[in-house]
Amino acid sequence: MLPVLIRLGPVTIHSYGLMMAVGVALGLWFLYRQSKAQGLDAAGIVDAGFYTILISLFGAKLVLFLGNFSYYTRSPGELLSLARSGGVFQGGLVFGLVFALWYFRRKRIPTWKVADIAGPSLALGHGFGRIGCFLAGCCYGRVCESGVGVRFTSQYAHALTGIPLNETLHAVQLYEAGLNYLNFFVLFLILRRKKFDGQVFSQYIINYSLIRYFTEFFRGDHPEKAFLIKGSSPYLSLTLPQLFCILGIITGFILFSLLKNKKSA
Repeated sequence: MLPVLIRLGPVTIHSYGLMMAVGVALGLWFLYRQSKAQGLDAAGIVDAGFYTILISLFGAKLVLFLGNFSYYTRSPGELLSLARSGGVFQGGLVFGLVFALWYFRRKRIPTWKVADIAGPSLALGHGFGRIGCFLAGCCYGRVCESGVGVRFTSQYAHALTGIPLNETLHAVQLYEAGLNYLNFFVLFLILRRKKFDGQVFSQYIINYSLIRYFTEFFRGDHPEKAFLIKGSSPYLSLTLPQLFCILGIITGFILFSLLKNKKSA
């Protein structure tokens, strides 16, 4: 656990921000290389990817703000914490997708062909982002009653995120990071053998929704209002992010079916 990597006078480099930057850079690099390999306008597509990332970050933070509106109105000083937070990933994905569809149409970029490259790029970048979460102490896991867990000790991170200290917790950030990397490799293999445009991106939506639904069982940072159903066990509960995941799985399958039938027609 290392929330701050370097302090040089007024300059502070946080591990979360650095890992996010690494993830974005590698995601854009993959987007560029694959676009170039497929004979597309690689530079223009990277520009589109960069703008989409900015809109996604805005959307993720906006959804986080709206979801905790009463908290931020009671504690306006905590608005600064939004700058240090990645926000709600599903919110960023929706905002980014809507913007990308509009931008691609305006610039006459082949939407689903590029979306297929963007899917693995997102999975790769998200994996590094979750490692950043682990180092910073955010998005932490619930108490681990058996098996292998982690103990966090940073008072600085506790002040920022409220993570419990000196308790054995599930390393849920690393679970999700590993699953995102696995998702990247699976999507990359599908990309090389895809049968129709949009196949990889729709598979990304399905895969990530399954990943997030599973890892939600091990999260320990949700407030009570995040639970739609609070059962006697985490496995008998349902959180709001899990509801979004169910909708994501349905959307992914519908998109997959529509684009596959369109190709067949």
